[in-house]
Amino acid sequence: MLHLVTGGSGFVGSTIARLLTARGEQVRVLDIWKAEDFPTAVDFIQGDINDSAMVAKAMQGVDYVHHNVALVPLAKAGRDYWKVNVEGTRIALDEAKKAGVKMFSHMSSSAVFGSPDVMPITNDTPRKPVEIYGEAKKAGEDLVMEAQQNGFPAAIIRPRTIIGTGRLGIFNILFEWIKDGANIYTIGDGSGLFQFIHVEDIAEASIQACMKKCVGVFNVGTDQFGTLREDLEFLCAHAGTGSQVKSLPVALAMGVLQCLDRLQLSPLSPWHYLTYHKPFYFDSAPAFKTLGFAPTYSNRQMLCSSYDWFVKSFDSKNVMQGSSLHKKPVKQGLLKLLKAFSSLNGLK
Repeated sequence: MLHLVTGGSGFVGSTIARLLTARGEQVRVLDIWKAEDFPTAVDFIQGDINDSAMVAKAMQGVDYVHHNVALVPLAKAGRDYWKVNVEGTRIALDEAKKAGVKMFSHMSSSAVFGSPDVMPITNDTPRKPVEIYGEAKKAGEDLVMEAQQNGFPAAIIRPRTIIGTGRLGIFNILFEWIKDGANIYTIGDGSGLFQFIHVEDIAEASIQACMKKCVGVFNVGTDQFGTLREDLEFLCAHAGTGSQVKSLPVALAMGVLQCLDRLQLSPLSPWHYLTYHKPFYFDSAPAFKTLGFAPTYSNRQMLCSSYDWFVKSFDSKNVMQGSSLHKKPVKQGLLKLLKAFSSLNGLK
């Protein structure tokens, strides 16, 4: 069977491509840049998701589509979120229908829920995004849901925060600070339950949804997690660098981060500073039951293995130009001053 992975050079997309190839499946990738770590058997097509002719070409002969193209929160892309995350999804759906694909798996985001007060999150939880990225991802979901209602075989995969070997972006900041012995910070006391998902588990969810033709909406997170503070403290202890978890007042932290964001002095987006102070976790049991597998990593295993890779293997000089924001370090802006402040011996 032939699988098309849109955005297949990105963090999740490249993992899907790798796992499919290991299974002996045929894989085609559509992306604007080519990752260096593709298996040799991958058929790569360089193209933009908003180019309908190129997307139609990529869809030729395809059985399953894993739609991963998206601008992520770190991109701070403004109205381009709508162009890529919504109109790009519309084009992918239209061309998939014309090509007669057997199944379409759409990678969404937990940002569609905004900042809900009731946990756990289920498919009955209202989708109320609190910022532009979440609004665009919700609109993309709406297109897929409409296609489902009209009989098109499609699944929506909603991941919690994704971690795994090679994950950089916002985690580059976390791992670098811990490696250098700087204190790290939670917005508030970090006492809320907070869930992650390993990149291989979310990739497996997309694969199973396609190959088992599981039409529906699936909220996917690990079933082994604690509070954000507990899991970060575990990571600090694992690292053994003297880094500690400190708390920042919610209102003050959110206000300062919002100002820095608007002044383009911080990499953090509204999705980060408007939601990370609250509990956030899915009831993923229904998703795993339908998809037919179980998550393989706990929060702590994900954090520690990803941190170990960063310490042992990451070299900023070898990051490929043009790579996705989740596969390269981000500029920290004025957050570097906070790091320097937190590293002072008297503040340990």
